[in-house]
Amino acid sequence: MAKRAILSLLLGIFLTPDVAADPPHRAFARILDAVCTSVALHEQELRQIFPGGRLLEVRADGPAGKPYRTRHRVLTPEGGEWVISRLMPGGVLRRIGLEWHAPVAEAAGAAGAAVKARPEVAVNAGGDCRPTEARRLIYGADGTAAALEVLSPDMADVVLREEFDPPVPPGPPSPPGAVRVAVVDTGVNYTLPMFEGRLARDADGGLLGHDFWDMDARPFDLDTARSPFFPLHHGTAVTSIILKEAPEAVILPFRYPRPDMARFAELIARADAAGTRVVNMAMGSNKAADWAAFAEAARARPHMLFIVSAGNDGRDLDKRPVYPAALGLDNILTVTSADTAGRLARGSNWGGRTVDIMVPGEQIAVVDHRGAPGKASGASFAVPRVVALAARWLAKHPDWRASELKAAILKRARPPLNGGAGMLRHGWIPDPTDDFEG
Repeated sequence: MAKRAILSLLLGIFLTPDVAADPPHRAFARILDAVCTSVALHEQELRQIFPGGRLLEVRADGPAGKPYRTRHRVLTPEGGEWVISRLMPGGVLRRIGLEWHAPVAEAAGAAGAAVKARPEVAVNAGGDCRPTEARRLIYGADGTAAALEVLSPDMADVVLREEFDPPVPPGPPSPPGAVRVAVVDTGVNYTLPMFEGRLARDADGGLLGHDFWDMDARPFDLDTARSPFFPLHHGTAVTSIILKEAPEAVILPFRYPRPDMARFAELIARADAAGTRVVNMAMGSNKAADWAAFAEAARARPHMLFIVSAGNDGRDLDKRPVYPAALGLDNILTVTSADTAGRLARGSNWGGRTVDIMVPGEQIAVVDHRGAPGKASGASFAVPRVVALAARWLAKHPDWRASELKAAILKRARPPLNGGAGMLRHGWIPDPTDDFEG
């Protein structure tokens, strides 16, 4: 079925006949015009825009009568949902997003088939309410999102298609002497040429990493937690630094277990069984309970060194901790970002008891999930620089365990320049690409 016909069918489910008869981009434009004319978007107005709809959620951030951000969610009679998000600082509309979540029948149970709404189409518009971009999710036979298509503003053309779970390309077994580094993140885009020969593989050429989010063997770089239409990609850029600064390393990519953090026990066990002694963890959260399984698994493996991010919240972790940075395990090394002058980078976290070291992590050359070169800043990009240093040392000292690695790294630290006393336990390393062990 043609794209326009599919979207017209979807729109025809819940729009009045005169709107449904329009081409899809005009139908969305009519809705955008309608929701643009009101600041408050009262329930009565929404009922006129969405006949028979029921308001499920209203959120307004900012002063009463003049919010700077609003979100409305409307349920259609058929079980679909509209989501309307508006950014309007000072009461002036700057950006609007409109999402359609289509009703889908689930497997029949005791009470019959249940209906849920799944994200299908999203349209972004500027302050003038004119669409600037549309996006559509493509689902596989199993009901999971398989790809994202970026459409032209009129929804007539596919501008870009991103696969969500491509197969891992075949490759030879890893060299016997390669240093195996685990990267726990959003996954990596293993289809990029830079990963050829740099993924840790078993004797049969099978990938030694794993996806602990979807629980399969495809840890592709994707985080849809905030938005399925605008997924985050983090792990590829982080890993590209290790690939560049530690040519001896091969990577075990692990997509972190967001749906069930208890899976960290299995993740760490798998990394250990594969011979990993250095783990890159440029991630964290505010809840210690999220990291209970990780803490137990890491504590039981003193031979493994977990190099973790201090975070980028601009706060003192001694007073307001982030985990796993603040777990206090002997085999954790917590890293934050410095500028090239030895000062704590703007926005980076610190802590005289919690944060061990800082290294330059601003405007670091990376390769993103599309394979495009760029620059990135923050503690997340300081961590892989220390991991790369540890990997190079492991290549020269294959018998070193976590304690020797951590001691060698801390020995390199010197007092930070331009003040900063008391902000770090050990100091900063001006050049983590220097292998000097003095």
